[in-house]
Amino acid sequence: MLQIKNLSFTASENGAETHIVKNISFDVNNGETIVITGPNGGGKSSLAKVIMGILPANEGKIYLDFEDLTEYDIDHRANASIGFAFQHPPRFKGMTVKRLLSLSAGEELTRSQCCQMLSNVGLCTNDYLDREVDGTLSGGEMKRLEIATVLAKPHKLCIFDEPEAGIDLWSFSMLVKQFEKIHQEKRQSLVIISHQERLIQIADRIMVLDQGEISAFGKREEALPGLMHSSDECCCLSKKQNHCKKEA
Repeated sequence: MLQIKNLSFTASENGAETHIVKNISFDVNNGETIVITGPNGGGKSSLAKVIMGILPANEGKIYLDFEDLTEYDIDHRANASIGFAFQHPPRFKGMTVKRLLSLSAGEELTRSQCCQMLSNVGLCTNDYLDREVDGTLSGGEMKRLEIATVLAKPHKLCIFDEPEAGIDLWSFSMLVKQFEKIHQEKRQSLVIISHQERLIQIADRIMVLDQGEISAFGKREEALPGLMHSSDECCCLSKKQNHCKKEA
């Protein structure tokens, strides 16, 4: 179980402070899937990065299975079994895809194992295993590879920051199936930041984050009215908008 207690994050720039995450508290139960949505600039990605230890919390506590992770850095939180997929994945010149997947899994993987992982996220494996994780890969390819690295190893909690961004509809459908499988197995907790209705539909609970604060949190029928009245042109549930852009 993830427990967030009175978490705050303040960014400083040119002597001015901006409160990005404001005294947030919530729990994620074992095996639960929570989707965090809401207006752009509402603090969703910052909250995820504070939980992972990428950004420092100014106040509050973070617990995983009642272990206090508040003072842990990102490496120690990863060792405590938290997985994280960035909205904009890093690149690693000189490292092959196969090597990156093996490092993510914590063991040397066979080509067959790597092929299965890449197939699960819509990548044609023979075209990728020996390629470097560098600028020759498109944003959509990097996004899917990033998700594969998180799924390469079981975690207590996985955090995905807008997994739909930059990938095509076919690949997105495959990702939804992976999330649905994890959700059904109830072995890992998921926190997914997303505007996509298909991901919102698989959530056990939905959090609407607006201006650094939780404006609604609960099951779909409880949270969605708050989402529809959010103060930005979020259009999270609009079927007229397609946030799964074609692969770069």
